[in-house]
Amino acid sequence: MSDTDETDVLRELASLPTIASPRVSPDGETVALYYDVTGRNELHLLDVADGSLEQLSDGDVPRSVRAGFEWDPSGDRLFYHRDEDGDEQHDVWAMSLDGESEPVVEMDGQIRLNDVSEDGETLLLGSSRGGQMNLYRYDVPSGEATKLTEYDRAVAAGELSPDGDRIAYATNETDTYENMDVYVADADGSNPRNLDVGDLGAEAASIDWGPDGDRLLVNDNSADLGRAGIVDLSDGVENATVTWFGEGEFEEGASHFLEGGDRFVASRTRGAVTVPVVYDADTGESDELDFPAGVANVAEGRLADDDLLAYRTTSSRRPELVAYDLDADETETVLGAEYGPFDPDDFVEPETVSFTSDGVPETPARAVDHDPYEEFEIEGLLFDSGRRPSPLIVNPHGGPRHHDMRRFSYRVQFLLSRGYSVLQVNYRGSTGRGREFVEELYDDWGGAEQGDVATGAERVLDEYDWLDEDRVAVYGGSYGGYSANWQMVQYPDLYAAGITWVGVSDLFDMYENTMPHFRTELMVKNLGEPDENEATYRERSPVNYVENVDAPLLIVHGVNDPRVPVSQARILRDALDEAGFEEGDDYEYEELGEEGHGSGDIDQKIRSLELLDDFLDRRIGAERTAVASPDD
Repeated sequence: MSDTDETDVLRELASLPTIASPRVSPDGETVALYYDVTGRNELHLLDVADGSLEQLSDGDVPRSVRAGFEWDPSGDRLFYHRDEDGDEQHDVWAMSLDGESEPVVEMDGQIRLNDVSEDGETLLLGSSRGGQMNLYRYDVPSGEATKLTEYDRAVAAGELSPDGDRIAYATNETDTYENMDVYVADADGSNPRNLDVGDLGAEAASIDWGPDGDRLLVNDNSADLGRAGIVDLSDGVENATVTWFGEGEFEEGASHFLEGGDRFVASRTRGAVTVPVVYDADTGESDELDFPAGVANVAEGRLADDDLLAYRTTSSRRPELVAYDLDADETETVLGAEYGPFDPDDFVEPETVSFTSDGVPETPARAVDHDPYEEFEIEGLLFDSGRRPSPLIVNPHGGPRHHDMRRFSYRVQFLLSRGYSVLQVNYRGSTGRGREFVEELYDDWGGAEQGDVATGAERVLDEYDWLDEDRVAVYGGSYGGYSANWQMVQYPDLYAAGITWVGVSDLFDMYENTMPHFRTELMVKNLGEPDENEATYRERSPVNYVENVDAPLLIVHGVNDPRVPVSQARILRDALDEAGFEEGDDYEYEELGEEGHGSGDIDQKIRSLELLDDFLDRRIGAERTAVASPDD
């Protein structure tokens, strides 16, 4: 490893351009994608034949890549989202292939482009215009928007049938809050019919129509582990039948039909690895595609040579696009990852760790006492910085319906370069292990899952003597920020510092001020209504226990965040002030302007790393190891 200026390492890592949201053109000759080589996310066009890359947008697209885009079936333009400084209140615009753009849909509330009709004249939108997220049909020639659904629960996964006569979507009309059903309705939203493809209390979703409109690809978790199925509608909705695929050994979720509808693509999760699988729709036979242990998925559509377009990454290999030849089971790079001055072999792959947890660690609970919960074997990823001794950063994931996988993270690799080892714990409530594991978190935020995180920290500190137990910090964003807050008030004896990034601190305020579909599908689904479960909302709000904070805390939040509103950070700051903590000494506070729930801008990535670096260096300090160091 070379002795390189530390600022250069920070800036070079944050500046590495990243591929996101690849979409194959209708003719298969071009791939549209988000790429931030200019310093911010922009739409680019990749010529598959010669590998040339052309920038299409110029500051038009959202900073966050959460908002996707779709090709017009003509192949002449792209429908994409716009927002204001990360607030996710998107409008839909169209951009021609020469970079000219014009507004298409401008509506109040959040807009989500779900589907485009085969003639390009109809857009199926999800919108919170009327309060809750429901479906709208937008006629492009006339500019008229028509509301198609009127549900109290959020509507998700809207899909137009190939002939445009029907729509499929998912929502819940039952009293069982965790339930989700698949519906098929006429194109105007009339005559909605529940397909009853899953058990009551399970979650089903519509994914993709077959090319003949007689089959619908769905997902469901009635059998605990997620599974993919095909609903046969050839005899009418009333006589629909469903065929399920897979052996039930791993969590799987369907992605899309391949051309002709005789095969479909699904994602299979094995621990921290996700790999694409191609199923024969008639025989049920499957072919797991050959990718390195990491995260890989297949984009819709075929390339011009009939290959699939796949996105792949590992913990030490940055995202790249490859063409996958199904017949030969071979890949060819279409757009390789940029590494700048770094040697990719210097990036760190994690070790898988596992431990038994009953949700009650040995470290004393300072906020809420819990009796032991059900024991689970909990898995995590431990990244070794190589420093001896090494400080430890405990990094719980967000979601909470998410899990840490073997995918490249510039933040993790940066922390490693600074000499900090990193632990990621897939606590109970994480995805990848079935519905029952997810539901362990229902009615128990701030309970057993936080015990799992703390137990994971205890176990690695006990097992690896090269970890410095006196220099342990917790760092997380979104629900991971909630975890960071909770770890600091519940298990303060473990930590020498904490960082909460766009984190939740007050559950009552979160319920009142988050987006409508987050209110129902996140807050109420997991915790119930606050007037019915007031004690839980109060007991599991970290802000009520700030007196337990016993180490420096960094609070960072984007002012335009619609998911976790900035009021969460301000409430926490005010509570610390009222409890006698001094800003600057006991805690630090940063509000990020022109930013919502995270950002893809390179300048903002640099700023985030600078905040992390400065705070950790001053508070727990680590001698630099430069695991990922340029110019070795």
